[in-house]
Amino acid sequence: MKTGTDGRANSVTLRAVNTKATLIWAVVWLWVVLVGVPVAMAEHEADHRFTVEGSVCGVGGEAVAGVEIVAKDARISVVRTTMTDDRGHYKVTLHLHNDNKGDPIVVYVKDKDGKIQQERQVTADFDPRDVHTERRTTVNFGSGCEALSDEPPAWVYYGAGLAVLAGGAWAGVRLIRGRKRKMGSHTGRKR
Repeated sequence: MKTGTDGRANSVTLRAVNTKATLIWAVVWLWVVLVGVPVAMAEHEADHRFTVEGSVCGVGGEAVAGVEIVAKDARISVVRTTMTDDRGHYKVTLHLHNDNKGDPIVVYVKDKDGKIQQERQVTADFDPRDVHTERRTTVNFGSGCEALSDEPPAWVYYGAGLAVLAGGAWAGVRLIRGRKRKMGSHTGRKR
């Protein structure tokens, strides 16, 4: 590294550039981790989850919002509750393992007073050898209201994360190249 009249000037500038580049990369990685990765990744592996989802509809097919849904494995004491959203959709995840294959799952709707209004029974049906595919079933109450979840598919999150990562890498490379060019033009001058 060439230095001017003050040998420390270029090393201080280079240190500042390196610190700034490191800070930019840290911010990009933090953003990718906090925003680009779905929250569901924090849960157990797919072979420890069994998701029950569906919709609750009234007599005329209108969505019923704000009612309690209870899902439980009738063989073991695993119970989860949730509420329907404004479209009548619900989603609840039970912590089940391979030995729970074939267990009866009871799902019921409670009214605003806490009384059971409707009940359905399904079977926890999945392939115990498949530890990657999400284990799930759909249970709808009423008719004419097969609402879909508002959640975007997982590929949207992964794609956004990769796009941010690529953008950060591109910006980092441009920053470093620009700094190198700038440093090169300063070192070539005679004083």
